[in-house]
Amino acid sequence: MSDRTRTRLLNALKVSGPQTAAELAKTLEVTSVAVRQQLDGLLEDKLVVFEDLKGTVGRPKRNWSLSEQGHGQFPDNHAALILGLLNGVTDLYGKDGLDKLIARREEQSRQLYSEAVSANDDLGGKVAALAALRSREGYMAEVEADDDGFLLIENHCSICAAATACQGFCRSELSLFKAVLGGGVAVERQEHLLSGDRRCVYRIANTS
Repeated sequence: MSDRTRTRLLNALKVSGPQTAAELAKTLEVTSVAVRQQLDGLLEDKLVVFEDLKGTVGRPKRNWSLSEQGHGQFPDNHAALILGLLNGVTDLYGKDGLDKLIARREEQSRQLYSEAVSANDDLGGKVAALAALRSREGYMAEVEADDDGFLLIENHCSICAAATACQGFCRSELSLFKAVLGGGVAVERQEHLLSGDRRCVYRIANTS
């Protein structure tokens, strides 16, 4: 398997979560044998881990997922630098200074997001535009229809180190989404990476 296929395999585990070799082979349209060979290499590189799940009949099903190092293959916007800057701001200006920094970042993002989102009349178009912006920023975002609304799914957090150090970033992003989508739209975070989920998911729907 090529380096490109190896990258696609890592992306598949990132986006869809734990999978068997057979499931990965179907997704990538290659043989299960080829996938298993690649998984063995990724396991040796400590980029994946597996769990054997006992079924009712036959051999246990082996589910593969990304390890911590595997997740680290995806961009985190220079985590060490960001953490250093955040600590510096807190040391110099205290928590209020950090809150002002987060508010300023939200304000700047709101201007950019509002311009792209407001170009669409319907909610689906607005959410799709928001997802496109988030993907360009490294969040691996996608949209799924959900009953009378939509799910904005972010399979990666490109500011995870900063958000872990200060969850004000997470609160700010939820506030940002509500602001740019406008009144009459409810935004609820249903899954949260920092709460132990493998991704962040927001349910977005009209309230009337």
